[in-house]
Amino acid sequence: MKWDWNAVSEFMPHFWDGLRVTLEALALGSLLSFSLGLVWALLMRTPSRWVRWPVGVVTEFVRNTPLLVQLFFLFYVLPEWNVTFSALTTGVFAIGLHYSTYTMQVYRAGIEAVPAGQWEAATALNLPRRRTWTAVILPQAIRRVVPALGNYVISMLKDTPMLMVITVLEMLGQARLFSQQHFQFTEPVTVIGVAFILISYLASLLLRALERRLVR
Repeated sequence: MKWDWNAVSEFMPHFWDGLRVTLEALALGSLLSFSLGLVWALLMRTPSRWVRWPVGVVTEFVRNTPLLVQLFFLFYVLPEWNVTFSALTTGVFAIGLHYSTYTMQVYRAGIEAVPAGQWEAATALNLPRRRTWTAVILPQAIRRVVPALGNYVISMLKDTPMLMVITVLEMLGQARLFSQQHFQFTEPVTVIGVAFILISYLASLLLRALERRLVR
């Protein structure tokens, strides 16, 4: 089969639109997953079991349910209960919520890795609990978990094509629509594959640079 550069040229405007949506979903989904994951991790450390138990049930349910099922539920089922969001908002929320249950475990491991002496020093200095967390524990914990969090960013990137099932035209959605309209599949799908490889590689380089900077 001959490679058609004209098809590539025609597809590129659609590709840039899809890339913008993909990066937007990735950035917002990552921000939500990191923030919500930290909230879950802190709630799981509260002394009250009436807080820990519901959080544990919710996070276990979300973590053990496929992201695709969650997307369908949020986009097609919630409107029956008069709860409606845009497709992109739904996709961002689904990705952020799903991966927050994984980042929660990362944060928890990082917090537990902080030496006991740090807790004891904060107690000896009579630091308030909030100050202990914000100035002593969390900075050390987050520094330890940056590589693991970065891996989940790349995983989220590779899951963004799932948003196509709820009508979000990210990169693969644009490629699919273009292919159906022009009956040319090789060029747009290949362009998308190369784009994912390049984005993932650049993201991994940035994460390594950030990790080296934090280790100093």
